[in-house]
Amino acid sequence: MKVLLIDDHPLILSALKTVIQGLGDDVTVVGAQSAEAARKTLKAEAGFDLVLLDLQLGDANGFDLLGELRAGYPSLPVVVVSASDRTSDVIRSIDMGAMGFVPKRASNETLFDALRLVMSGGIYVPPMSMGVDAGPSAADEEEDTTPGYLKVVGTQAAQSSYQTAPTLANLGLTPRQTDVLALLLQGKPNKLIARELNLSVETVKDHVAAVLRALGVSSRTQAVLAVSQMTQQAGGSGWRRTGR
Repeated sequence: MKVLLIDDHPLILSALKTVIQGLGDDVTVVGAQSAEAARKTLKAEAGFDLVLLDLQLGDANGFDLLGELRAGYPSLPVVVVSASDRTSDVIRSIDMGAMGFVPKRASNETLFDALRLVMSGGIYVPPMSMGVDAGPSAADEEEDTTPGYLKVVGTQAAQSSYQTAPTLANLGLTPRQTDVLALLLQGKPNKLIARELNLSVETVKDHVAAVLRALGVSSRTQAVLAVSQMTQQAGGSGWRRTGR
């Protein structure tokens, strides 16, 4: 596995490289201390399997670089590793396409679990106190009928099942809705979900709406967070797609 680690602090960069290399003998970690260095590295070298991105960079806003990476390398998973653990930053990162968010204060074991989950096709978010310092995030896809922004998450959570969510097994989803949820949590838009499942886009929209209702949420990002929290409460570390 080849990992690009983007962090502008030399000591943290060195420490994280050592930790990540502990995942296995076949792990190669390439460090970049700036957004510009990361851009050059991605152009010069091929074969990266994962990007770890710090949000605080000296030459760029981490969210801006996240947007660049998702647009320029859509199949390359990005995990945010940040000193921040604000709920709003977690939500915004996932909303922009990050496959995970790991606070730097997390243990090595947590980081390993998060990276393994992401590499197996899952999404990792840390346990959060929903409603603390949450703010609006990027717009959802235009094709969706759900709201294109996140309101204050605390208010949303109080009105939904974030705090008292049932288990995934008890949501009452049909097998096809479960398939749609799995692909939705991978960040795939309705058109790609329709293509993979051989369904019409309108049918996918109906399934997405049913999944959101079952979760008690109103957007895709909230669905990701709700599923992650539910899985963690059940003793797991996140959502894994188990196949159809």
